[in-house]
Amino acid sequence: MPLAQRSTLTQFLIEERRRYPDASGDFNALILDVALACKAIARSVAFGELADAKGHHLTQRPAAAQGAPAEPDRQAAVPVQGEGHKTLDVISHEMFLYANEWGGHLAGMASQEMAEPFAMAANFPRGKYLLVFDPLDGSSNLDVNVSVGSIFSVLRAPADVAQGVRRLTAEDFLQPGTQQVAAGYAIYGPTTMLMLTVGSGVHGFTLDPSLGEFKLTHPDVMIPSDTQEFAINASNSRFWEPPVKRYVDECLAGKTGPRGKDFNMRWIASSVAEAHRILMRGGVFLYPRDTKDPAKPGSLRLLYEANPIGLLMEQAGGRASTGCGPVLQVQPQSLQQRIGLVFGSRSEVERIERYHDEPLPMKKADFETPLFAERSLFRP
Repeated sequence: MPLAQRSTLTQFLIEERRRYPDASGDFNALILDVALACKAIARSVAFGELADAKGHHLTQRPAAAQGAPAEPDRQAAVPVQGEGHKTLDVISHEMFLYANEWGGHLAGMASQEMAEPFAMAANFPRGKYLLVFDPLDGSSNLDVNVSVGSIFSVLRAPADVAQGVRRLTAEDFLQPGTQQVAAGYAIYGPTTMLMLTVGSGVHGFTLDPSLGEFKLTHPDVMIPSDTQEFAINASNSRFWEPPVKRYVDECLAGKTGPRGKDFNMRWIASSVAEAHRILMRGGVFLYPRDTKDPAKPGSLRLLYEANPIGLLMEQAGGRASTGCGPVLQVQPQSLQQRIGLVFGSRSEVERIERYHDEPLPMKKADFETPLFAERSLFRP
């Protein structure tokens, strides 16, 4: 009785829908379409080189069959932000579009792989939601067989767009993270998992390959409030702002330092993998704003990474921040806007925010008198 032991994703969504008697079912159908795309991507990732699905690759969409309705230009092969594409980036992007464009639940989509939003074709019905997604986060890890994932976020479409009164624009997606209806990610590792929030906590589903179904395996995930683990790209340490450097230095000082305990440092270079580790066992992830490129306010994309991950963290009892304040309250300015991001165990994220608010430690150069100068055994 494999179906009697654990709820499937479909059953979970039906139970959630029963809490809202007036719900139409469109939202449930949308999430299931997203899950279908994730299943297809999981299969492609699993085949790897066997499916010739690695390496840089630029494609053109096959010509439409004679007499077929014209379809919107997906721009799947147009890199944004000057980045190259892996074959699986393009494949994953297409899978998200194909799985979600026809169902009538969406008014439009925005992808990290497209410079402009994707509007529904005229021959498909239009719905009341917007889907925002990064089809394959961490794709640089594919060549070394490290976990990658897909991130998604659901927003409400403006009523006049949903009703077809006006055309979809990029500005329709520029909603703060607090306006998200749902968010989640799929992680493609030893097992494929879907982590999802619909506003009532975070729940984890594991893909049962024998049934092709996501089954509830991790209900009501909560992030431990305390941790001894942090993740940051230490190669950027020379560019860190003083509050970030202070935090990392204190962690590295271990038991003899001001924190009074030893920390472990991790770095996977995949937002999905980092978020999943933190949801499962706690920790804090830092990809803060730094001085490496003063023109960039950060490296992660606000709409495609920071907001969906931020909602998951907050729903699981953690915190997500720019380093100075809640990331979910940031008003987006563009589809590809980047931002600094710190997320994980609430106490650690709040400590980092507090360090940004506190005055910098005193330095010798700040004073005219040697009274406040630093001293050591080698400098009297």
